[in-house]
Amino acid sequence: MSLNKVQLIGNVGKDPEVRYLDSGVAVATFPLATTDRAYTLANGTQVPERTEWHNIVLWRGLAETAEKYVRKGDKLYIEGKIRSRSYDDQNGIKRYVVEIFGDNMEMLTPRSAQQGAQQSVPSQQPVSTPVQPMQQAPVQDGASDDLPF
Repeated sequence: MSLNKVQLIGNVGKDPEVRYLDSGVAVATFPLATTDRAYTLANGTQVPERTEWHNIVLWRGLAETAEKYVRKGDKLYIEGKIRSRSYDDQNGIKRYVVEIFGDNMEMLTPRSAQQGAQQSVPSQQPVSTPVQPMQQAPVQDGASDDLPF
């Protein structure tokens, strides 16, 4: 038995990039930042804040929802699977990418009263459509996220 499941709560690093395959299937990609707060050990050693950037990939209905409602800075809950792949860049150098393929997304940033404070959108079905390599999101140093954990 094996398990590949990821649960993340973080802030969107930039507006989702959405493209449509020839078959009409929507694919959204964006970076999501999760941050571990700084703390001090009992012996006085200070451990600095650490931000991890995750490449999120959403398909079909989730991608269309992200296109309409998700914006840079929004707080999201993403549930999905880790996928890794490699490709050769323009210079023939092999690049490795780790992505989170989202199966479920909850928008945690409060919206206006008519949209509700939280929206949950399950995915429609597993994805088996091949996709062209997408560029890895740039690492964004110096971004400050005030996450409550």
